[in-house]
Amino acid sequence: MYIFGRNAVAEALASGKKIEKIFCQYGSEGSTITALRIQAENAHIPFALMDKQKFRTLEREVCGENENAQGVIALVSAVKTLSIGELIEQVFAASEQPMLIALDGITDPHNVGAIARSAECAGFHGIIVPELRAAPLSGTAMKTSAGALQHIAVAKTSNLAKALEDCRNADFRIVALESEAENDYSKAFQQDNLFNEPMVIVVGSEGEGIQRTVRRICTDAVSIPLQGRVASLNASVAAGIVMFEVVRQRLQTPMNTVSES
Repeated sequence: MYIFGRNAVAEALASGKKIEKIFCQYGSEGSTITALRIQAENAHIPFALMDKQKFRTLEREVCGENENAQGVIALVSAVKTLSIGELIEQVFAASEQPMLIALDGITDPHNVGAIARSAECAGFHGIIVPELRAAPLSGTAMKTSAGALQHIAVAKTSNLAKALEDCRNADFRIVALESEAENDYSKAFQQDNLFNEPMVIVVGSEGEGIQRTVRRICTDAVSIPLQGRVASLNASVAAGIVMFEVVRQRLQTPMNTVSES
């Protein structure tokens, strides 16, 4: 697959991801381009200059009509994905109270990338993505994530409800983010120290929300109170708000003192 954009390609190089070849539009300049070329040479990755017409043809094929590759496109191996079992094992090895986010019906790759970026920045340990009713982990998602998809564990599943049931059996609390929920997200996580338990936050699409089969697996549900006239938030914005609230409460109440209080 291809990734594009200077930051996304730089992050791929920094992460050690296998890159087959980097294409650069002839005439592209700047310190970032120079650094990319040097890094590619040091890593023995082919760095090809393309004339503007050929590059723009590739850009349209890779990015579509509405995206700008910023003069750089890289051919990379696909994102390595895990099974749910592998993800659970990996995140518990990293933390006693791991945090995951699951995407249900997020079909816009920009939202997928933005959620991945927020999750990685917030210190979440992984993302669960269904194979159906989901945007592909494409170059657009990669670019929007600003490289976060190179650094955070991703599990793909053919059955999101079953995957969440596996998480629940592994002692995760499964928290649905939905506008109809009675519990205010900021208060709900304080109840029973929910924010300090292994947790999966489930985010649905802005139109259809979370599927019924998935919602039945959830142990809790929270909403974000809205004060304006617009009825809903963008899915990636809502996910970011809730993820950082969990982290804020964890930092405010150290885990090793919760039982003592």
